[in-house]
Amino acid sequence: MSLERSAVGRYRSGSAQDTERFGEVAAASLADGDVLVLTGGLGVGKTRLTKGIARGLGDGHPVTSPTFALMAVHDGGRIELFHFDLYRLEHAFELEDTGIYDVLGYEGVCVLEWGEQFQDELTDEFLSVTLGRVDDDPDARTIELEAHGARAEELLRAIDGAVASDGGGDRG
Repeated sequence: MSLERSAVGRYRSGSAQDTERFGEVAAASLADGDVLVLTGGLGVGKTRLTKGIARGLGDGHPVTSPTFALMAVHDGGRIELFHFDLYRLEHAFELEDTGIYDVLGYEGVCVLEWGEQFQDELTDEFLSVTLGRVDDDPDARTIELEAHGARAEELLRAIDGAVASDGGGDRG
């Protein structure tokens, strides 16, 4: 595994498999009501991370980006995972039709791909997960966590500790 921790909430994934592993490790810290907003360009690994979260929660079903369905429910694990892809939405009023307000912050874990464009309309309490490319390595990604709210701060610390314990090391 080449998942490296450079500082609290800052990581480098060496491959798509490492990005999934990050999701698996993070899943152990997730609880009902947690919200993760995944940010990053097309093909940067948001769905890979979500695959890892689903597997870490104990759901073995395939995970694909719900780009056209907008939401997928993965309920085979210890808690439900509500996976939203908001890429195709253009206006905040469209959120009403996705079912997001029925579960956001209440049931299961909500993972929102492309949710940053609607942050103000969604919730004040979330963990922002930003994935980025690494210029000198086409397979590597950066993963940065930013907490918004007390539970998100607690979650960030728990995930950070879990990654460090899983062999992510500390280089900063």
